[in-house]
Amino acid sequence: MEITDVKAYTVEEKVNHPFVWRKGLPGSGETSQSTWLRICTDEGIDGYSYIGRGAVALDIVRRRLREVLIGKDPLQKELLWHEVWELDRIEELPIYMLGAADVALWDITAKVAGLPLYKVLGGYRDKIDAYASTVTFPTTEEYLEVADQCVEYGFKAVKLHAWGDARKDALLCQRLRKHVGDDIVLMYDGSAGFNFHESLYLGRALEEAGYYWYEEPMREFSINQYRKLCDHLDIPVLAAETSDGAHYNAADFIIHGAADMVRTSTGFKGGITGAMRVAHLADSFQMTAEVHGGGLPNLHVCLAIRNNSYYESLIASNPIDVETGIDREGYVHAPAGAGIGFEVDVEDLQRRAIAQL
Repeated sequence: MEITDVKAYTVEEKVNHPFVWRKGLPGSGETSQSTWLRICTDEGIDGYSYIGRGAVALDIVRRRLREVLIGKDPLQKELLWHEVWELDRIEELPIYMLGAADVALWDITAKVAGLPLYKVLGGYRDKIDAYASTVTFPTTEEYLEVADQCVEYGFKAVKLHAWGDARKDALLCQRLRKHVGDDIVLMYDGSAGFNFHESLYLGRALEEAGYYWYEEPMREFSINQYRKLCDHLDIPVLAAETSDGAHYNAADFIIHGAADMVRTSTGFKGGITGAMRVAHLADSFQMTAEVHGGGLPNLHVCLAIRNNSYYESLIASNPIDVETGIDREGYVHAPAGAGIGFEVDVEDLQRRAIAQL
């Protein structure tokens, strides 16, 4: 089996529910650009991956990934993962591009096997609880309204992305706990908005409110600061989300006591291969590797491994608009078809593309 061509299609679309993040971070905007990567083979089996970026993604595919991939065996994912890793040494690839080809290669592999990807990866379960992961809303009252809707829908867990003000966020988190009671699992994501002292203050408030995890309160440049935070708090600190280095870097967080849980994802840890490496690394230390972000590739990882708690489902609007596939008990179920399950209309992509290879 041989890769015969690598294609890419960049499209621009209207955002259904424009949203904002904490202060200092850009929101969604009114439109977004994304790129579909398509790896073609001589046996007529194509693999796809989705990249939430436009011109940068297209440029890297054109200048670098096509040269790495064309003529290679798509089933040799380990070889190609390391070739992209070597390429990163000189190109300094954006973190979201490290696994772009790997996801499409796993799509091909699972199609060759005639199985959904999660079964090829190990197949631990066929459904998993989803948690409602909010965007940033303007008022406490709106957060409470959104949480009520999520619970009524069937979600048993809610994660907050709040304002990026340690004291205001602490009050919000404690107010939400009183509002929903003790039976709903709550998490908080700082989106790297705080310094150490702010992180410590907010973490203690989350402990008092019985939150399940405290995610990425600081930028992940200083393992020493994360170690200090873990030493001072009892609430599990979830880290190594956007840090470069895939499993190599996650290992440093673990062995230095700088995280109680680690993040893994197909988008930030080098595709399916990288995400699974982090998950198995964490499992060897009896730690969870919580899968960051939604989408089909991440869902397959959630279903393939034991040491992950939830699937992340973004809630970007009020009234809430829940993604397709989450049932009224809050579960998301395994795709049934072979591969990852992307439904790609190539002719439509070619027609809508603002740029393509």
